[in-house]
Parts: sequence; structure tokens; C-alpha cells
Amino acid sequence: MRLVVVTGVSGAGKSTALRALEDLGFYAVDNLPLPLVPQLIDLLASRPDIDRTALGIDARSGDFLAGMASIFADLRKRGHSVEVLFLEASDDILLRRFSETRRRHPLSDTDIRAGITAERRTLAALRQEAGAVVDTGTLNVHVLRGLIQERYGRGEGDLAVTLLSFGFKHGIPAEADIVLDVRFLPNPFFVPELSALSGEDEAVVRFVLEDAETKAFLEDAERLVQRSVQGFLREGKSYATVAIGCTGGRHRSVAIAKELGKRLGTAFSVSIRHRDISA
Repeated sequence: MRLVVVTGVSGAGKSTALRALEDLGFYAVDNLPLPLVPQLIDLLASRPDIDRTALGIDARSGDFLAGMASIFADLRKRGHSVEVLFLEASDDILLRRFSETRRRHPLSDTDIRAGITAERRTLAALRQEAGAVVDTGTLNVHVLRGLIQERYGRGEGDLAVTLLSFGFKHGIPAEADIVLDVRFLPNPFFVPELSALSGEDEAVVRFVLEDAETKAFLEDAERLVQRSVQGFLREGKSYATVAIGCTGGRHRSVAIAKELGKRLGTAFSVSIRHRDISA
């Protein structure tokens, strides 16, 4: 059985992620008490038509979370695959989302900020178990669904590579497996006729890619990613995120992500996402 555990702070998109996994054919269960998980897996494993399960876990599990690590270890020992996806967002974004939806926080009736703090403390150990931490602060529901489909829409043994452009001034993506820093390359932002454009525009692409240092960097980056992906495959990973960062995430990182995607696309399943192109 392939088990994907979806967890994280309230308001970060767990319900969206769980529904996306269900649409991909996962048998989805939300907030089952952790001690019952082995029984659930045994029951579902007896069904020949079910080989993938998605389990939503949140802070409401309370004291049950204490036995989490041993439960996951036992499932892996019995031959099951267990992947933990932790969804994250900043306190300010969570507060705004709760304000917009007018929902109460599950750990606090009156003080949402206090509830968020208590929840982070409760989920700290589960976050350490996570194989992937995704910051959904800049993602809408459609982008989050797409990310879930990229990562979990393939069978085991396959690997999906996401090239994610970003701006360092907006923070390094939490989901990054590899981070490439391209801030040393010539910056189109300081060219008046290119500043208002982005790495999606051909003039910016030419400016970035025609530089000799860029050409050398791309050759090295291609070899690095290929070697790393082979290692990820041996580890049994089903996805990998290569984050490519420049200062603002609009010019160099976008152009490099697109070009690297062209070079890698013949060897792997590659998708490209630009986090900060509109920031």
C-alpha cells in the first residue's frame, strides 16, 4: 500500500490536497485516530482494487500523535510506503484566511493567533517526519491541486521533477530539494528596455542565455540535476523540486528554469512553475 499522510497547520490547504489525491484514485480518509491506521491499512490491503491511500491528520489528533513515529515505522517494516506531506503558511496568511472564511480555529474559540501557536507546537514532531514541506502561502487552490497532481499522479518508480523559479527576497521555497542561485548572472532588471518584462519574454531570454557565464552554468546545472535525480530514484522518491532563484524571481530565474526544462525534458517528466513572476 502507498500511504500519503497529508498534514499541516489549519488553513494551509489540507482539504484541497486531500480532495486532489482522492481525484487521483487514492482512498481518502480524514482525521482517523492514529492507533486505527494499521487496521485501516490491513483492511484496504485486502482489497485488490485499492493500492493507494491518503490520510488527513491534524492537531485534533492530540495525544494520539505521540505514537505516530512507531506506527509509521511499523507500516514501513511491513512493506508499505509511507510519505508525509506537511502544508505550511505564515501566521499572517493563516490569519487572513481565517478572517476571510470566518471559521474558528480548531484549537481556539476566540484567539486565532494563540490557536496557530498551539497547533505548531502540537504538530512539531509530525513536521519532522515530513518528507516534503510545502509553503502554500503564495498558492491558490488551483496551483496547489496542480502541485499535488505533479507529485502524486504517477506510480511508484516514476519521478516527477518540478523546476520552480523564485526570488530570494521573497524567501526560499520550503519544498525545495535542490536550490540553484543565479543572482551572479547579468540582471535584465538594470536594462531599461527589459526591466518591465519577465523571463517569459524573448528579449529577456536572449539577454540571459547569450551570456557566456550562463551557458557554462546551464551545463553544470544540467549535470547536477541529472545526477541528483538518479540518486532520488534509488531512494524511491516520487518527486523532486529544483528551486532556481534570482533576486526578485521575475527575470533570470524564470529564463533559466525554462531553458533547463527544455534540456531535461527528454530524460525526465518535468514541469515548470514560476512562484514570484507576478510579485
